[in-house]
Amino acid sequence: MKFGGTSVANKEAIQRAISIVRGRLDQRPVVVVSAMSKVTDSLYRIAGEAAAQHEAEIASLLDQLRNRHIDTASELLADSGHFLNEAISDINTICDYLEKVALSVCALGELSARSKAIIISQGEILSSTIIAHAMNAYGIDTEWLDARKMIISSGNPLNSDPIFSEINARVPGIIEKGLKHAQAVITQGFISSAIDGEPTVLGRGGSDYSASLIGMAINAEKIEIWTDVDGVRSADPRYIDNTLCLEQISFEEAAEMAHFGAKVLHPLTIEPAIMKNIPIFVLNSMNPDHKGTAILANSLIGEGAKAVSWKEDILMINVFSPKMINATGFVQKVFGVFSDNHISVDIISTSEANISVTVAGNQDISHLTKQLSEFAQVNVDNCKSQVSVIGKNVVNHDDVLQRIVNALNGYNVNMISQGASNINVSFVIERNQLNEIVNSIHKSLFQQ
Repeated sequence: MKFGGTSVANKEAIQRAISIVRGRLDQRPVVVVSAMSKVTDSLYRIAGEAAAQHEAEIASLLDQLRNRHIDTASELLADSGHFLNEAISDINTICDYLEKVALSVCALGELSARSKAIIISQGEILSSTIIAHAMNAYGIDTEWLDARKMIISSGNPLNSDPIFSEINARVPGIIEKGLKHAQAVITQGFISSAIDGEPTVLGRGGSDYSASLIGMAINAEKIEIWTDVDGVRSADPRYIDNTLCLEQISFEEAAEMAHFGAKVLHPLTIEPAIMKNIPIFVLNSMNPDHKGTAILANSLIGEGAKAVSWKEDILMINVFSPKMINATGFVQKVFGVFSDNHISVDIISTSEANISVTVAGNQDISHLTKQLSEFAQVNVDNCKSQVSVIGKNVVNHDDVLQRIVNALNGYNVNMISQGASNINVSFVIERNQLNEIVNSIHKSLFQQ
């Protein structure tokens, strides 16, 4: 059971989460929690102020952080003196350590990846500590576990890659030991460590990934992702009215939705669940009676369009060269440049002498284009957006493609790409037409 930041944001949210856990005690729940809402943002700011040697700003942010957690613990545990005293002591210990690390960075004027990982990981330590005390105070025997001893990773400390073999070897024994004398265990999402114990994190939004990794390792019956929406919807309801809550989608559809802009799940969450065929349920902690969305094996899911997702800010890079015609190795050369520059490509369209790709718009591609220009003509189109329609056999099912074409009538479409898996069809459009287009497509597909 994973509870996101909004699901543990304050006293009321934490009490709802504890009530939900209480209803699962017969299933020996493993609870994974994010930092309280907005706390990780504050920790990133603390890291930035430390690097800039702004000691006064660090002190102010740390005071706000400490007071928020102490206030939340005091509200949760007002009638539990022993647990409240322990919680406040633990909060102060964690915040004192955070202050020590931040001031050390401030003194040096240099923020290493290791120090930043330590700073931004403290939100989950704080939230899980408070919730563990509250669960025990509310009558649920709960064991607090350190995710850094279970989720082992490598690579970039700030966006590390889990080592599956280590996780599978460590997690079952640690969880089983924790549950031996407890009704539930609680641990942290997002945070991890290298094999040598150095602190790492899985990247922003990585708590979903943590829950899925733990579920994989213990062969969980199911993985529940508790958030603040009634499951996965046919589009982002903040931008489109009358969206549908999807009762079921496949692992593959969920992965495509996450990759192409949907915000409900971390994009990597699906892989560990697929390995063990563990169903994932996306549920609303503010409306726990709603059945949410089940993410299941592809064979259990019907065909047709499931959702419209989008990426607002993308770049379309066009690479042209007559040398491509009847040449071998040119495409490999082009994508070798992308690989060397660590720039990930979303969608691709090719012709005899032209390759067009899209990449995220929030990155510096100047070195990439300079290298490509050494052997080809390069043109970069900005102010673009990417829209994707996702669903099993989406192109061939009924009249889905015709409805999409009708919805795009009158708009500029710069590029069309059908996914090799036949689960998505994507379009590159003008950014200033994004809102009109996604509403038009959604209405055509789901509101007729």
